[in-house]
Amino acid sequence: MESKRIRLDRYLSVQLGINKKDVRLLLAQQRVLVNGEIANDIQLVIDDFTHVTCDDQVLQNKLPCYVMMNKPVGVVSATKDDQHKTVIDLLDRADKHDLHIVGRLDLNSSGLLLLTNDGRWSRTLMSPEHKVPKLYRVTLENPISEDYIATFAEGMYFPFEDITTRPAGLKIISDHVAEVSLVEGRYHQIKRMFGRFRNPVIGLHRVSIGGLALDEGLVPGESRDLSEDELQLIN
Repeated sequence: MESKRIRLDRYLSVQLGINKKDVRLLLAQQRVLVNGEIANDIQLVIDDFTHVTCDDQVLQNKLPCYVMMNKPVGVVSATKDDQHKTVIDLLDRADKHDLHIVGRLDLNSSGLLLLTNDGRWSRTLMSPEHKVPKLYRVTLENPISEDYIATFAEGMYFPFEDITTRPAGLKIISDHVAEVSLVEGRYHQIKRMFGRFRNPVIGLHRVSIGGLALDEGLVPGESRDLSEDELQLIN
């Protein structure tokens, strides 16, 4: 979901129901403020989070919102679903239907999930070109051996999509537990990578995105807004 970008003259024309000639007059009379400053450029581009007033009437005052959730198993990363409870259903906030999901976790996965109303932020965060690492704790059915590490680091070819995954980091924690770091998110990528070793994934938990770690004080299903310091960790 992209944040809307629009020229100021078009925005005012639509919001106030006036033609562009009248918009020019409003600006000439210094009756329009954009982010607290007198607006005089009709070609100024604004977005969803630009504060706009006309004659002290607030036309737009939407604030960006960034939410961390500890997603539980059994809940889908979707805004609506006919069969399962969604992460949006878990939110107890008035603006929940304005939010979208940043990097989904599947039904049987848990851990750090981000939600926002800022489309440009989410697109940047999830773009493989920006190489923001995502760290997962993975529980396997069978023991893990050292040869997994080199195979993950080389990347794997997926013939169905005709793509080769970017190199992934793997750290063995115990016989059946590993940490995997990815900078992309192909369809069921971690499960498919371990599938090359015929080793089923029985637990998948996202620990962090970039420098932002899941708040372990959040019980599964709980969420909270990110702090300014936490946003800096992930931007």
